Amino acid sequence: MPMTLFATLFPLICWFVYNYGVPLLERRRPSLSVIMSMQRRRWVANAVNRESPLDAILSGNLMGSVSFLASTSVLLVLAIFTAFGNLNALMETLATVGIWASYTVADVQIHLFAMLAVFVLSFFAFTLALRQFNHFCIMIGAIDHSGHTTEAEIDAIAQLNALAARNFNNGIRGYYFSVATVAWFASEWLAIAASLVTVGFLVHREFFSSAHRVAASVAVLASRREKELG
Repeated sequence: MPMTLFATLFPLICWFVYNYGVPLLERRRPSLSVIMSMQRRRWVANAVNRESPLDAILSGNLMGSVSFLASTSVLLVLAIFTAFGNLNALMETLATVGIWASYTVADVQIHLFAMLAVFVLSFFAFTLALRQFNHFCIMIGAIDHSGHTTEAEIDAIAQLNALAARNFNNGIRGYYFSVATVAWFASEWLAIAASLVTVGFLVHREFFSSAHRVAASVAVLASRREKELG
């Protein structure tokens, strides 16, 4: 039972540790999210100097993606509640698909609660991001294009966009770690291994991926061009 409970909670623990540990790593090496936050600032700075529907279209695309995932989280929460109502059928299914595991009804109920927590937290992260992107759209629409927008205003709008993106990424990570919660049904150790692999995948994506290298190169080139123009 202690090992089963640990394997149930381990994906949640990894999720929380990753969210609080990455800012420490970013002090030594900028992550992909940090680099993209710089591009968000450039986006707002350029939006000040143009009057076109482009910024509204981009913002709408962002909100559409977040809204879709928030709705998906609700469906997944409902699916877990359905599983609570069909525990007998679920236990029979686990008896046939479980590879190295043998769980009691209490074990499965606790694990379903853990899965429920993952998707509920993801839902709140997505809806918070959606609200913040909505505020961002309003602030973009309120920009003064006559050239009187200050650097402080640009920074504040960009920070709101970055904050929304951070919450969006947090919800996405919940989906990633939910894969480990599904692996639990096959084996406790498989859930632990899947959680560690997910952490490694996320660290690689944020700090060592090809997308990170390309985004960093673009940021450097943009910085050089701005210095030359300045």
